[in-house]
Amino acid sequence: MTELIQPLSDVAPMRQVPAQPRSPARPPSFTELVYAHHDWWRVRQAGTPDPAVAAEYDLVRAGFEAAHGRIVRAYWCSHVESAVALTEKKRFRGLLAPTYGFHRESDWATKNDPDVTSELHRCDTLAVRAKAVLTGVRQRICLDLAISSAAHLLSLVDERAGAGDKTRTAAALEREHAAISEATSYYHEAANGQAQLVYFGGIATVTLALAGIAAGWLAISWAAPVAALAAGAVGAFVSVIQRINSGKFDLEYDVGGPYAFFLGGLRPLIGGAFATVITFAFDGGLLHVPVAAGESTDHRRLALLVLAFLAGFSERWAQDTLTSVLPGAAESSPKSKTAQKGAGREQRSSDE
Repeated sequence: MTELIQPLSDVAPMRQVPAQPRSPARPPSFTELVYAHHDWWRVRQAGTPDPAVAAEYDLVRAGFEAAHGRIVRAYWCSHVESAVALTEKKRFRGLLAPTYGFHRESDWATKNDPDVTSELHRCDTLAVRAKAVLTGVRQRICLDLAISSAAHLLSLVDERAGAGDKTRTAAALEREHAAISEATSYYHEAANGQAQLVYFGGIATVTLALAGIAAGWLAISWAAPVAALAAGAVGAFVSVIQRINSGKFDLEYDVGGPYAFFLGGLRPLIGGAFATVITFAFDGGLLHVPVAAGESTDHRRLALLVLAFLAGFSERWAQDTLTSVLPGAAESSPKSKTAQKGAGREQRSSDE
C-alpha cells in the first residue's frame, strides 16, 4: 500500500466539525474519509494526539474499505481537505480478478485552479474508461498511471495552498499534461489490443463452426456452395490475421466486448457469402474458371476453392469480379474512355 502525505509547514487551528450521524447500512463516502484523515493528520502534526479523532478516522476508514476494498495507493493533501485513492476489492476470496476503484475528492479545493482541474478531469476520464473497458493487468497499469498523475496534480494544489513557487508549479503542470497524454495513448493501445482479442475470438468461433459443418457435409457428398462457404470463411480469417500482424487493424473498443465479438463473427459470414456467390457465378457460366478444358473434375474443384478463398480474403476483389459480369459494367468503361478523350480534345482546343 502506498500513501503519500504532503508535510505540513505550519499547522492551522483545528476545525470543529459536529459529528454527523451515519446509518449502519450506509458505508462512509470518500469525502467523509478525506475529512476524517485531515483531522487526524492535523492533530498528529500538532503534537496533541486525540484518541477520539484517531478512533473516528479508523472507524471511517474501516467502513470505507469494507465497502470499496483495501486502499492500495493514496495521496492525502495536508493544507487542504483533498485526496485521491485507488482501492482493490477481492472477489470470492481471491479466486476471481479483483475490482478496482478510483476515488478523488478535490473539486472544491481546485475551483481557483482551472488548469489543475482540467488535468484532474482527464485523469478521471482515463480511470473511468480503463475501469469500464480494460481488464486484468492492463486495467491495473492504466489506473496506476491515472492515480500517479492525479497525486502529482494534487501535490501542486497543496503546494499552492502553502505558498509554493508558481514558476516551478507551472513547469510541473506541463510535465503532468504530457504524462497524462502518454497514459491516454497507452489506454488506446491496450484497449485496441484487447478488442482485437475479442474480435479474433468471434471470427475464430464462427470459422470453426462453418468449417465443421462443411466438413460433415462434404464427407457425405460434394457440394460446391458448401465448400466455397468454408473456403471463404477461412480466407476472411487469414485476412484478419494479416491485418492484425501488420498493426493496421483498429477497432471501436469503447462499445464493449460482446459487440466486438459480434463484429468478428460477421466477418467469416460475409467472406463465405461472397465466396458462395462467386461459385454460383462460375457454375452458371457468368465467369469462367481459369483452367484448361480437359482438366479433371478434381482440378476444377481445387480451382473453385482457390477462387472462393480469394473472395473471402479480399472483399474488394470479389466485388470487382462480380461487378464485371454486369451488362452495364463492360459498356461503362469504353464510354468513360471516350468522354475522357473528348474532354482532352476540348481542353487542347481551348488552350490553342
